[in-house]
Amino acid sequence: MEVTPAAPVALLNGAPADADAGGLRALAQVNYGHATTMRVRGGAVQGLGLHLARLRQGNAELFDTQLDEAALRGWMAQAARQAGGDCSMGVIVFARDFDHRRPLQEVALDVLVTAAAPQPPRTQALRVLTRDFLRPLPHLKHVGTCPLFHHRRQALKAGRDDALFVDGHGADARIAEGTLWNIGFWDGHTVTWPQAPALRGTAERLLQAGLEAQGVAQERRPVTVAELPAFRAAFSCNANAVQPIVAVDAVEYAEAPGLMRMLAAAGAHAPWDALD
Repeated sequence: MEVTPAAPVALLNGAPADADAGGLRALAQVNYGHATTMRVRGGAVQGLGLHLARLRQGNAELFDTQLDEAALRGWMAQAARQAGGDCSMGVIVFARDFDHRRPLQEVALDVLVTAAAPQPPRTQALRVLTRDFLRPLPHLKHVGTCPLFHHRRQALKAGRDDALFVDGHGADARIAEGTLWNIGFWDGHTVTWPQAPALRGTAERLLQAGLEAQGVAQERRPVTVAELPAFRAAFSCNANAVQPIVAVDAVEYAEAPGLMRMLAAAGAHAPWDALD
């Protein structure tokens, strides 16, 4: 029997978001806030503590205030239940009263929680194009995403699948991050995580912990464009998927199924934390 997916859910401060169009309009117009995204399975999330820590950091830097985490978890659990228990979830924290003319003014926080049918993990091998760009406030998952999607569009128009950000032109440019993902490299013995101004994703951190539990060698260091041919394989990771990267500009990589199995095992290592 075919199961009809639950309708997408959007809660603004725990109430249906469509009942407060003004709040959503403020989010779209002001574009000042921070976010996190995650997979929910059976009302539970891997790395929930990492997501909450990310939101705490965003709140401290953008609003100089604390988030009511008990209320937030209640709204997240509510959205997950309404979406059927399994979903792709996003949390955006903003303030409809934020005034760019008086950015130090104390404001009341608004929280938008969305839940939609879970996206099937992407397995497509990626061919990416380097672009000279670093996100503003790269350590925060903020809502200023226009440049990310612009660079992705440019990569697609050039016949690639996505963009990989680097901090300059030429061989000495450092690898930073993808549009919505982190990148790792494999030389046959060690997983290398490039270090440059970037958002350190929850998926990256969970993989690092899982690889450590397996005893897999890892290093975190700057990686330049000149070093790319020295690696045997590469991969992207975010909350939805770990995908092989088979080309960065003119550098080609093997798909390395053994590496992908190792990463899958590492990703499965983290426990699932209940939202309520």
